[in-house]
Amino acid sequence: MEQNNDTEKKLPKWKLWVKRFGIGGIIFFTVKGIITSTLIYFLGKNFWVIIRDYVGQWFD
Repeated sequence: MEQNNDTEKKLPKWKLWVKRFGIGGIIFFTVKGIITSTLIYFLGKNFWVIIRDYVGQWFD
């Protein structure tokens, strides 16, 4: 058990993330971050208002 902790401490951070989330998880979080950052950049302060109205249309 102690040996497992030693190996995790020696691994670089990106390898721990891959081990924890898998390749699909890393790709998902990266794409989600890029899309969110892009939307916030272009929409500015109105970002949440526009998203709320868009989602609200689904339920009308």
